[in-house]
Amino acid sequence: MPEATAVPSATPAKPKPKVKRKRYQSPLLLSLLPQVVLFVSAVVLFWLSQNDMAGTIEYWEYFVAVIAAISLISGWSQSYLSNEVRAWYLIKQVIHWGALFTLLYVANNQGLRGAIDAQQYTTIVIYLIAFTTLLAAIHLDFKLFFFSLFLVFCAYLLAVPADNAVLLYIGETFGIDGAQSKTLSISIGVAVVGFIASTFVLLSMRGALLTKRIGAKRKEAEAA
Repeated sequence: MPEATAVPSATPAKPKPKVKRKRYQSPLLLSLLPQVVLFVSAVVLFWLSQNDMAGTIEYWEYFVAVIAAISLISGWSQSYLSNEVRAWYLIKQVIHWGALFTLLYVANNQGLRGAIDAQQYTTIVIYLIAFTTLLAAIHLDFKLFFFSLFLVFCAYLLAVPADNAVLLYIGETFGIDGAQSKTLSISIGVAVVGFIASTFVLLSMRGALLTKRIGAKRKEAEAA
């Protein structure tokens, strides 16, 4: 009798390895961290300035380096959205913040700091930081826009500590009794509002960035 031929049993197909999706963006909480650092630091410096104006001048000047570093990093995505050459973006950042560092250096070494009192000099420094940040928001990173307005608010409160028109208006508008004596509490509230507004800007930019990156990946896949 012919021998029975063995029929090989079908081997089960090996499961395909799962391909990890490449993340297109950093986590939201990590993206919010720079804004948290900026607003919290500004509130703390404002509080310290109320108690010791002369002792906080250097802290405000050091704070410029923090703002510049955050502007450099967080504005990177905006330069990608606008298809800007990265080298040109870096050059603009260096020129922008370098001009402020130079201006502060000149003010410290050409007698301006000794010519006026601590309140006036601190206010001038904060205004310079605020308007430099505002220009950075317009040209480099729009997420800094509401933070720059908050710095202007802080500078104005320090410049006019008594009978401040803005505090009177806020007190009348929101029914805050003794608004003139609640400067710190009101500044914290304004900081929270500014942070929320900055978060909306961040979310809109993240959406635009995600859309552009996905579109770029699809074009690469179609071209391959």
